[in-house]
Amino acid sequence: MASIFPFFEWCEKTSLFRLISTHESFFPALETIHLFGLVLLLGATVILSLRLLGVMMTGQPVPQLARELANYTASGLMFVATAVRNYSNTSFWVKMVFLAGALTFHFAYSRKVIRTEDSGSARRRGKLAAWGALILWFGVGVSGRSIGFLG
Repeated sequence: MASIFPFFEWCEKTSLFRLISTHESFFPALETIHLFGLVLLLGATVILSLRLLGVMMTGQPVPQLARELANYTASGLMFVATAVRNYSNTSFWVKMVFLAGALTFHFAYSRKVIRTEDSGSARRRGKLAAWGALILWFGVGVSGRSIGFLG
C-alpha cells in the first residue's frame, strides 16, 4: 500500500504553510477559526440530535429544523500547518477516522432520516441518527483536542 506521507511533506512546502509558519499570529488565528467552526457544527448537531431524540423542540418538524441549522454545520479541517508532525500522531489519525465516519454517516444515513416524515419507524431511525451523530462528531472534537497532548 502506498504511503501518503509525501502528501504531508508537500503540505509543508506550500506557500500557505510558509505563511503560517513565518507569522506567529496566523496559526492561533486559524486554530481559533477552526475551533469556532467545530463549536458551530457540534452545536447544530446537538440541537438536531436532541430534537430527533424527542427531548426538545418536539413541535418543530425535523426537516425544517435541519434546513434552519444547515448554515451552521460548515466546518474546516486544519492540519496543513503541522502536516508532517501530525502524520505520526495517533490522535490525528483517530480524529481522521472519526471524521470519515461522521461524514459517511451523515451523507449515507442521517440526511435521509432527517428528510423523512414523522412516523414510528422514522422516530427509531431518528434516534439512531441522533446518537450516531453525537458519538461521531464528539469523537472528532475530543480526538482533535488530544492532538496536542497525546501522540
